[in-house]
Amino acid sequence: MSERSFDTVIVGGGSAGAVLAARLTEDSSRRVLLLEAGPVYPPDGYPEAVASSSVLGAYTGHDWGYQSEPGVIGHPVGAYRGKVLGGSSAVNGSVAIRPLPSDLERWTRRGIKGWTWDEVLPAIERIQLPIHQLSLDEVSPMQRAFVEAALAEGVPATDDFNGPNPQGVAPYPMNVQDGVRVNTGIAYLTDEVRSRPNLEIQGDALVDRVLFDGSTATGVLLADGTEIAADEVILSGGAYGSPAILLRSGVGPAADLSALDIPVVADLPVGAKLYDHPFYYNAYAANPDTIGEQTPVIGAKVWTASSEAAEGELDLHITATHLFPHDQSPTGVGFVLAVALTRPESVGSLTLTSRDPEAAPRIELNFLAEESDRRRLLEGIALARKIGITAPLTELIDRELAPGDVDVLESALATLDTYHHPTSTVPMGAADDPTAVVDELGVVRGLTGLRVVDASIFPDVPGVATNLTTIAAAEHIAAQI
Repeated sequence: MSERSFDTVIVGGGSAGAVLAARLTEDSSRRVLLLEAGPVYPPDGYPEAVASSSVLGAYTGHDWGYQSEPGVIGHPVGAYRGKVLGGSSAVNGSVAIRPLPSDLERWTRRGIKGWTWDEVLPAIERIQLPIHQLSLDEVSPMQRAFVEAALAEGVPATDDFNGPNPQGVAPYPMNVQDGVRVNTGIAYLTDEVRSRPNLEIQGDALVDRVLFDGSTATGVLLADGTEIAADEVILSGGAYGSPAILLRSGVGPAADLSALDIPVVADLPVGAKLYDHPFYYNAYAANPDTIGEQTPVIGAKVWTASSEAAEGELDLHITATHLFPHDQSPTGVGFVLAVALTRPESVGSLTLTSRDPEAAPRIELNFLAEESDRRRLLEGIALARKIGITAPLTELIDRELAPGDVDVLESALATLDTYHHPTSTVPMGAADDPTAVVDELGVVRGLTGLRVVDASIFPDVPGVATNLTTIAAAEHIAAQI
C-alpha cells in the first residue's frame, strides 16, 4: 500500500527533472515529489569532485557505470550518466550552447507542433544557468594557440556560438562560476525552492517501474518495494533511464517485453532509436617547456560544416582539451583535439537485459554504421590535423600520437568514444508518425497520467552539446502543463 500521494511524481532530478520540479511547484497547490536515484546535496554542498568543472563523467564518483555494446567499432565505450541531484548537468563539460534554429526546423518538418524556433526561444531565454562567455585571456595557452592556428587555416572567427553566426572558432560559453560547474540542482533547486511546502525531494530512490490501472498511470514502484501514488508521473531519467523504466513498466515493443515476461501495457517503439555524438581523439604529445598552464580543461572549439552538411547545419566540432591521460605521452604531457560528428545518421538502440532495475540496459550506439558518418568524421579529423601542424599550435607540440602513422579510419574505429549526448530513445512525433512514442508535450501515446520530459524525447540529436536543449525542453513543456 502507498503511504504517500502526490499530484505529480517526477522521476530523475537531472537537466530536465530539476527544472520541472522548480517550475511546477511555482503553483503552490500542486504537490510534487522529485525522486533522484543518486544522492541529494545542498546547493552549496556538492563534493569537490562534482563541483569542479575540471572533473568529468565517472571521475566525479557519481556515475551509473553503463557501457555500450562493442557494435560496429568493435569495442565498448563508457556511457557516462550523472547519478546525483543535477543528473548529467552535474558531471558534464559545462558547455552552454543553444540548439541551432535548423535543429528545431528539422523537428517541425516532422509534423511536430509547437516546436518552432520562435515558439521555443522564450523557453531558451528562461534558462537559469549562469552562462559566461570565455575570453581568449581566460583559456589556456594551448587553447589560444589552437584558435590562432584555426584562423590561419581559414576557419572564420565567431564571437558567439549562441549568436546568429555561430560557425567558426572561439572560446566556449560555459556554465561555470569560480571553477564550480553550476548544475540544475544548484541553479534551479535553490534553498528557497527546496523549502517550498509543496515540494519533496527524495534521494537514493531507484524507480523500478510505473504502476498502472489499465492504461492510466497511478504512481511508481521503487526498487525497495515502496509504492507512491500520483495523479501524473513524469519520467525525466534521461535517454537511458527513461526508456528502461518504460520497458520495465510494460511500455515498449511487445515482442521484446514478452521475451522478458513483462506484461504489455502499450506496444510502442521505446528504445528503437538512439542517437549520440561520436568523437575521436586527435592526440598530441606536448612540449613540456612550452605547453604552459592547462586550465580550463575545456576552453575553445571549431564549429563548422562538413562538405555534406545540410543547409543551416554545423555537423563538426573540434574541441581543444587538456582532458588527456598524461602518462600516455612520452613527454609526460599531452592534449587532444577532440573531433566530434554532431549530426550523425547512424542509429542505435536501447533494450533491456533483465527486469531487474539494478541491471544496466543494453546500449547499442552503432557509431559509424553509415558511410556518410565515416566520411564526415574523417573530414573533421583532417581539419584537426591541419590545425595541429599550423603555427602557433605546432610550436607547443612534440609529436602527434594519434592517428600518427596508423590508418586514420582504423585509428578512429579502434579508439572512438562518445561525447555523452544520447537522445531519441522515447521520441516525440506527430500523431501519424509510427516511430513516435510521445506527443509534443511528452504524453505517452495511448496512456493517461504519464509523460516523458528529457533528451530521450528529441526526434533526433541536436548539433550541439545537449544540456541547454534539454533544459529548454523542460522549460517549454513545464509552461504548458
